[in-house]
Amino acid sequence: MDKFWLQSYPAGVPHEIDPEQFGSLTQLLEESFRKNAAKPFSVCMERWMSYGQLDQLSAAFGAWLQSRGLEPGARVAIMLPNVPQFAVTMAGILRAGYTCVNVNPLYTARELEHQLKDSGATAIVILENFAHVLQEVIEKTPVKHVVMASMGDLLGAVYGRWITFAVRNLARMVPPFTLPLSDGRSVTPFNDAIAQGSGKKLGDSHATLDSIAFLQYTGGTTGLSKGAVLTHRNIVAAILQSEAWFTPALTRVGDVSRINSITALPLYHIFALTVCLLSIRWGAHLTLIPNPRDFGKFVQVLKKRPFHILPAVNTLFNALLQQPEFKSVDFSSLCVSQAGGMAASKGTAKAWLETTGCPMNEGWGMSETCAIGTNNPVTSKEFSGTIGLPLPSVEIVIKDDDGNSLPLGEAGEICIKGPQVMPGYYHQPAENEKAFTADGFLRTGDIGIMDARGYCRIVDRKKDMILVSGFNVFPNELEDIISLCPGVLECAAIGVPDEKQGEAIKLFVVRKNPTLTEQEVAQYCHDNLTGYKRPKFIEFRDDLPKTNVGKILRRELRTGK
Repeated sequence: MDKFWLQSYPAGVPHEIDPEQFGSLTQLLEESFRKNAAKPFSVCMERWMSYGQLDQLSAAFGAWLQSRGLEPGARVAIMLPNVPQFAVTMAGILRAGYTCVNVNPLYTARELEHQLKDSGATAIVILENFAHVLQEVIEKTPVKHVVMASMGDLLGAVYGRWITFAVRNLARMVPPFTLPLSDGRSVTPFNDAIAQGSGKKLGDSHATLDSIAFLQYTGGTTGLSKGAVLTHRNIVAAILQSEAWFTPALTRVGDVSRINSITALPLYHIFALTVCLLSIRWGAHLTLIPNPRDFGKFVQVLKKRPFHILPAVNTLFNALLQQPEFKSVDFSSLCVSQAGGMAASKGTAKAWLETTGCPMNEGWGMSETCAIGTNNPVTSKEFSGTIGLPLPSVEIVIKDDDGNSLPLGEAGEICIKGPQVMPGYYHQPAENEKAFTADGFLRTGDIGIMDARGYCRIVDRKKDMILVSGFNVFPNELEDIISLCPGVLECAAIGVPDEKQGEAIKLFVVRKNPTLTEQEVAQYCHDNLTGYKRPKFIEFRDDLPKTNVGKILRRELRTGK
């Protein structure tokens, strides 16, 4: 196809990437471990881990998993927050020839049961804080091997023991649990697994580019969550695409191994996971934020040393801006403020640029595409209001419901093809048939428009579109405009049944200014929105329901939550 958008690429960005330069993701990881052994990989609570330590610990953990007799390609679940154990576990699973199944640590018992059963996971690495949830469902799942991590496991002998004691006994963050050991189940403390594996030889993973590296479960907004099959090829491609795209913004850093990426978004999420793997590719390091909702401590961490990449969703950018101490952070080293995961708003982007001097750079992707799809050029000096250009080796087309490609400027479903796009959902043939077009493009469910330069703009999700008297109204557009209303901190728009119009617009607002009135919001909407786009109902709330990543849950607002 004619990739006319390549003319809009920044200088130096390649048009294509080649994942075939690696035999597997495992090879990429191990090459980086050897090359960067003496360099820092992560810092968490001011305790550092080097690449050499990550190499040794992950090899030991992989050898321990192999000693359990797991079959090649076995699925191993990871239910951990942003702590050093995550990278050790992930790398160990991959190096042992198994498949990582990332699990949201805040899942309910029902959600956890579904994911463990659907994936067929026979082992799980879980922080003890969440073991009481596993207790409820483990006997209904195929899990036989439980590795129990504690918060302080890899934070040093003395400090680590103190952290674990404090979490258990002072903060009381570990609810009581008892895991049944019937049917041959075992529970092994994380550090014991490492110690036992240290005396064993890690066998070859035998992974190829076509082997499954991750089962990355979707959010389940349309029903039960589905496991996106992400192969080693998919992940390697995403790493190389990210590297190609971000490099122009980082030239002033010089040696990319000096890059410090702030890891506040959860590592189980594809957005943060891709940034983590890119850092490994560079030999750079991560600053792990185990609890990003403690914004006071988060800001104090940002003050400790220069940082260069800060990936976040719009709500996290917004929350940081509300912290009084945030303006005193030194932003002189910040090169990339990468927005994704949800629509970025003009109001937040404007305030972010004024405060940090670094423009928010919005991109778009999905679990099904390894978080890679489109991105604004990192050389941009201002917020564009678009999701940017297709990345190297990516093809984007806008199609109608019948699969026909639409002319530039017409709204339709964004469809994507590329080496980072999943081959399909795990054991879901019917879903796979619906997910792809006849010519092999993944249907994303996002409604968008592409302009003559190749820039894409998301109008909305298909399911979120509001139909007012026959007119299509897209909540993202309303939220983007209303976020600029003085006194508004956050907002969300949904459609509600209306006898006369079919649907009416209801707006939920979180105030920045407590004196903001409904009349002031309504007047702002009157001044800035055409008649059928103006909300009929306005409701003020203290907060909005969100996913653990910070994405606003319109479906919960629709059900009255």
